[in-house]
Amino acid sequence: MTEINVIDTTSAARSAAIGRMLRPRSVAIVGASSTPGALGASLLGNLERNGFAGDIHLINPKRAEVQGRPCLPTVADLPEDVDVAVLAIPQPAVLDAVRALAARKVGAVVIFSAGFAEAGEEGMAQQREIAAIAQAHDMVIEGPNCLGSVNYIDRIPLTFVKVDMALRNTDVPRAGCIGVVSQSGAMMTVLATTLSSRALPLSYAVSTGNEAASHAEDYVEFLLEDADTRVIAMIAEQFRHPGRMLAAARRARALGKCVVLLHPGKSSAARASAATHTGAMAGDYAVMRTKLQRAGVVFAETLEELGDMAEIAVRCHRLPSPGVAILGESGAFKALCLDLAEELGLALPELDETNAPALRAAMPAFVAVSNPLDLTAQGLVEPDIYYRVLAALFDDERFSPIVIGLIQGDPMTCAIKMPPVLRAVRELRPGKPVIVAGLDAGAEVPTHFIHEMRDLGVPYFPSTERALRAVQRLVSLSTRSFDASALAPMTLALPVHRKVVPEYEAKALLAQAGVSFGASRFAATADEAVAAAAAVGYPVVLKAQSEQLSHKSDAGGGALNIADDAALRQAWERMQASVRAYDASIVLDGVLVERMGQRGLELIIGAKNDPQWGPVILVGLGGVTAEVIHDVRLLDADLSQAEIVAELKLLQSAALLDGYRGAPVLDVGAVAALIERLGQVLRGTPAIREIDLNPVVVYPRGEGVLALDALMLID
Repeated sequence: MTEINVIDTTSAARSAAIGRMLRPRSVAIVGASSTPGALGASLLGNLERNGFAGDIHLINPKRAEVQGRPCLPTVADLPEDVDVAVLAIPQPAVLDAVRALAARKVGAVVIFSAGFAEAGEEGMAQQREIAAIAQAHDMVIEGPNCLGSVNYIDRIPLTFVKVDMALRNTDVPRAGCIGVVSQSGAMMTVLATTLSSRALPLSYAVSTGNEAASHAEDYVEFLLEDADTRVIAMIAEQFRHPGRMLAAARRARALGKCVVLLHPGKSSAARASAATHTGAMAGDYAVMRTKLQRAGVVFAETLEELGDMAEIAVRCHRLPSPGVAILGESGAFKALCLDLAEELGLALPELDETNAPALRAAMPAFVAVSNPLDLTAQGLVEPDIYYRVLAALFDDERFSPIVIGLIQGDPMTCAIKMPPVLRAVRELRPGKPVIVAGLDAGAEVPTHFIHEMRDLGVPYFPSTERALRAVQRLVSLSTRSFDASALAPMTLALPVHRKVVPEYEAKALLAQAGVSFGASRFAATADEAVAAAAAVGYPVVLKAQSEQLSHKSDAGGGALNIADDAALRQAWERMQASVRAYDASIVLDGVLVERMGQRGLELIIGAKNDPQWGPVILVGLGGVTAEVIHDVRLLDADLSQAEIVAELKLLQSAALLDGYRGAPVLDVGAVAALIERLGQVLRGTPAIREIDLNPVVVYPRGEGVLALDALMLID
């Protein structure tokens, strides 16, 4: 999608305008029709079938009436201040219609037609003009290229897709509803249908399309303040206002609302700078995900996961938290769950014969106490065992979600197993999520059991794997720490003449922030280099310095382990010749002479100030192969040291930090302190685009870290 500048008003004013569009008392249909399948006919049918009680104004210059309703010939014949007009007309007529609607002071316009920003320069120009009209007249535009919206609370479907809310129970449950926001109209419909098929309550579903004069962020802000909405399920390919989306995510967290997001496009080529390893490795999707997860958004990987997480979040009285208990009926199922839990990183607190006396007392002696628990087939001969076991698990504070995996078999088997499960939930009223999942998808399950589960706030899934994946993602939200770094932002005085800050200048700047570097001196001539080596002490490293030379190794701009003056002079000459051969246009400032550092584990640590999302820090296994191995974590720039240490433990190579195969335990605390300081600098100096420290050598605990190279890009 292409960025277009539009309305810039306060959040409250935007929400009021969105509310007028989604809860209209008057609707105009431009392009009304009685032809079956025509957009205008479908829209009118939706409004009439679902009992819209407001005023409906039809416009069709060729018809005096449509379906018994009078038609106006032009937009100019509309009364002023209609809440929303829906354009069911061809693309070439849209721009003139928007102008005319603005003249009649219409509050909002829904544009179904495609052929605007997505169709080339001419369409882009028209969309910009639509945006300008909207801004000049304080008018909301939904679309163009959208499927409209549905207000499920008041039964107002402003879409041409058939909606039959009269057949649904639309009473708002105490637990609240799910609001759907999707940039794709097709996916809005798919997700709304998916959720409705599970008898999940919806508040609103909105497709934002090309977002000429309203954006996904506007609708999220509206839903956050909507009393009926508890969960927001989003499908978004781009956020045009990242700062507002981050603020909305934090607001949702404060209100106790859950935002779940499916973001297509993570595999697309990132707009990454080739100048630094950090830029190449921290792509747009990764930055966006890091920042939104930090703010409290839960990400889905598939459309199915999005629906599953939304269901648990809205149906359960509280979100799952760490400590999952799995109740099953098969040893093989137990093993499968253990495998899946390890793959997902889902913690299953251990149970044994000694630490769960209530559970032990609830079961026959031949059923072992464990988690996952294998009840065997005992439930078929002693159905009350489900009640007793669940009672013990409900009272055990070690567990939050309880996932019950049942072999459903047939209606008779379900009639044996499900009643005691339902009775336990109904009578004992656990203050924790309870989820039921079938092992045998496709088994004939009497629908009244599923309906009763849902009425009790128990999500039902046809697959235990789906249930556990959704649980894991929601548990990850509850385990996130939102403690910010105690370090205040730090401002560095940047050179005004540089865009690429070479190593010797970058190290001088970052040393002010407490970043540790080896002893070094800059030299502009061979004689100065000899003197510098004498000052820092042999053996030394020689590094070519130029803002034109981002990666010195590519041009032969480095020499290691130089032992004396003669070797240094020879290295100087070779380096000058090598750089000239690589690119004769490169002008060297000189060289950096640095004392050889001791060997240790090499990390890459980089910082990036994303122009849309703000600062992030990348850390991972470093050296010249960093981009090949790609064992990295991307962190927000305001994490505390404790949070940073926790992230370091998630690296695939984390064992190397903990003393792998008899090696000493490394100074993880010093790594965390360095990352925290980089975040301090990035937050305080937004003109820094990227910082690349590669490698950073980590020494045994108590001996700190040493950054061997540094590169900085500034705007």
